[in-house]
Amino acid sequence: MKTTKKQPNTVAERVRLQEQYSGKQDWLHWGPYLSERQWGTVREDYSPYGNAWEYFSHDHARSRTYRWGEDGIAGISDEKQRLCFSIALWNGKDPILKERLFGLTGNEGNHGEDVKELYYYLDSTPTHSYMKHLYKYPQRAFPYADLVETNRSRDRYQPEYELLDTGIFDENRYFDVFTEYAKASEQDILIRITVHNRGSEAAPVHLLPTLWFRNNWSFGQIPAKPRIRRGADTEGAGSLQTEHPGQCPYTLYFEPTQTVLFTENETNTERVFGYPSAHPFTKDAFHRAIIGGEFDSLSQRVEGSKAAPVYQLTIPAGESVTVKLRLSRSANSKPLGAEFDQLVTQRVQEADEFYATIQSPEADAETKNIQRQAFAGMLWSKQFYYLDVPQWLDGDPGQPAPPAERKHGRNHQWRTLNNEDIISMPDKWEYPWYAAWDLAFHCVPLARVDPQFAKNQLILFLREWYMHPNGQLPAYEWAFGDVNPPVHAWSCLAVYKLEAAQTGVGDVDFLKRVFLKLLLNFTWWVNRKDAKGNNVFEGGFLGLDNIGVFDRSNQIPGGGRLEQADGTSWMAMYCLNMLEMALEIAKTDVTYEDVATKFFEHFVYIAESLNRLGEDWDGSWDENEAFFYDILELPGQHYIPLKIRSLVGLSTLFAVLKIPRSIFAKLPDFTKRMRWFQQYQKQGKMHIVVEDIDENQDLLLSLIPPDRLERLLHAMLDEGEFLAPGGIRSISKIHEHGYSVHIDGQEFGLRYEPGESSSGLFGGNSNWRGPIWMPMNYLLVCALRTYHSYYGNQVQVEFPTGSGQQISLGEAASMLAQRLVGIFRPDANGYRPVNGNEGRYATDPHFKDLVLFYEYFHGDTSRGVGASHQTGWTGVIADLIGS
Repeated sequence: MKTTKKQPNTVAERVRLQEQYSGKQDWLHWGPYLSERQWGTVREDYSPYGNAWEYFSHDHARSRTYRWGEDGIAGISDEKQRLCFSIALWNGKDPILKERLFGLTGNEGNHGEDVKELYYYLDSTPTHSYMKHLYKYPQRAFPYADLVETNRSRDRYQPEYELLDTGIFDENRYFDVFTEYAKASEQDILIRITVHNRGSEAAPVHLLPTLWFRNNWSFGQIPAKPRIRRGADTEGAGSLQTEHPGQCPYTLYFEPTQTVLFTENETNTERVFGYPSAHPFTKDAFHRAIIGGEFDSLSQRVEGSKAAPVYQLTIPAGESVTVKLRLSRSANSKPLGAEFDQLVTQRVQEADEFYATIQSPEADAETKNIQRQAFAGMLWSKQFYYLDVPQWLDGDPGQPAPPAERKHGRNHQWRTLNNEDIISMPDKWEYPWYAAWDLAFHCVPLARVDPQFAKNQLILFLREWYMHPNGQLPAYEWAFGDVNPPVHAWSCLAVYKLEAAQTGVGDVDFLKRVFLKLLLNFTWWVNRKDAKGNNVFEGGFLGLDNIGVFDRSNQIPGGGRLEQADGTSWMAMYCLNMLEMALEIAKTDVTYEDVATKFFEHFVYIAESLNRLGEDWDGSWDENEAFFYDILELPGQHYIPLKIRSLVGLSTLFAVLKIPRSIFAKLPDFTKRMRWFQQYQKQGKMHIVVEDIDENQDLLLSLIPPDRLERLLHAMLDEGEFLAPGGIRSISKIHEHGYSVHIDGQEFGLRYEPGESSSGLFGGNSNWRGPIWMPMNYLLVCALRTYHSYYGNQVQVEFPTGSGQQISLGEAASMLAQRLVGIFRPDANGYRPVNGNEGRYATDPHFKDLVLFYEYFHGDTSRGVGASHQTGWTGVIADLIGS
């Protein structure tokens, strides 16, 4: 990991961060906390059988009130999502008002759910003092039916049918809609919306900057319905005034327009459920007014819980129109005057100044663009997440009771979970709910720009309203009890080191705070996922979805038990993370020496078990094939190695730690006990996995003995196996022609699939049978650097295998990082591998600098696959750049 230089505290954005975390100002009160998809989520699912996609559809979303959150395009909200703002558009041809992003449900797409829109996060500072978003809106009727029908007709062996494939952007008949936010103060937000006509003819568009309150009143959460009313005009601006029982009033200033619409954020029960609505002023009234021309019912209305000024624009070919607004707690006689543009310009300059302290001055413009958009995606992906499981299970007063089935259905064992926080999301459309192990990776790039926010996120998930009383961390709302890899401790250490590099001081109190709660989680793992007590762990799918020949989370074929190489590797890594954390704390608090010894010994036992399960069994390591495999244990102690060459075996590289020799002098008690334990092992003729301890030398703790390390890397760096142009594949290419195994009279198999999944396991929207996954590659880069810090140039590997080019492990890490960054770099013809063969991104000046950070990448071509905005864990590319 690249060392970050100590940062100056005179930069305006850094001053704002200091003010935020010292309590002087609340710069994070407003941010991009609005979801991009609230419909189709588990939170909004009150069906008997958990059919989230069907129960609350995109078609219902414009007419039906949400219970737990709100969504919108390029939107913002306050930290409790009481008051929300986003843009709505109509091109004069669409069948519906464009108020939210459209996409396919998990059942409609041939590869699962997928957003079918073009939008980009262009910029953001960590306090959101400046943000910029781009939405590309077609000028012709949006092809809703075409997208659904064509994708539904395709099978899993065909590619997804994307929005660009429909031809809707041909002849550049579209608008580029840029939305910018600049904070004059913590609760004074300047909004600038610029609509460019990229076509060759003038084109009409309706723009509705929309302000509304989340509906809390229908569910008894607030005593009175909040109001938005027409306020007095000021110089060059109209205004809307808000009133909420739990929030100070705001004014939305807007450029004058003839039409301002008001309605209520309440369900159109007639349209959704078939019985008369209490009044016509429902959530979808703007849709009916703009699309259906039903202005009469709204024309005399001057208040509501949802409001929007309406701008009917006709934009000449190649030109643009800008609309200004200002959302503020303060009165202003000239809210949109000359000061407005000056302040926006100033915030842009301050954003540039801030990133100049983050980015390497030697980096070229293309590298800086990729990294800055990665940071922007990370920061825009913050979201207000609200779910109170007891309330969700039992229902709200005055509302119909939830179906009885849910009392024993999804998440009923998580009654202690009550979340109401700003959380870093994997992807605010495809995954608008947190995932525990994703979040651990998010915090690394976030720590580059806002280490305190990263620390707060890690602390949050260890709090009692997240962590189960038994010590388990919640996975995600589809199944909180699923098991993700235990990477929380690793992330805590990474964030600690990044902040220490920036400030020159390590936050040991943070380590102490998380360490005590991580002990509970570690104990849960040991008690629940080591069924035989042999230090070889299970765990199930462990986030790797379809990587096995069968679903590792469900009943194992033949009534057996799967001893997982990756489950064991993750726990070995967890041990080393806790050991390193304890040693760091023990430098100032020697009481942690004891627990450091505990994790050292536990790691040794795990390493022994992985390399040898018993006297007559060699463990997960196959000496002939030089690889680690999962072992299926069938009744009667019959063992079957599942010989899939995959990240399951390569994950053994993750568990590595160099203990510097300085520790031995600083912590003599730990050193004494460690030495005793090693001698005890030798006397007992145990399988030794730790080298002799010499106080004058550093000590390497690793799951992999040196001879096995070189052989394992031989496979990993082979372009005929794992090494791809864009990184390390999740499954070896040698499985192109398939792998199968017979278990209890049944045949199970898989094959190398470099792109989209042909399997429906876990929804079919992700694939671990060949593509490149950024977080796993990131851990491999980190591991190689740790090995190099110990071995130096003594250990050399061929890169790639068979090339004859011998390099150090540190150089191999750098070359692997370059391949990962290369996914996003344009070639000589302007084509970025991430965009595949889509020529528009290579040749169109309005596309070529835009970068998307996908969920994973094609194993042969590096084309982006899966969720297109999962900057989340793919955001670690920002940390790899320049390292």
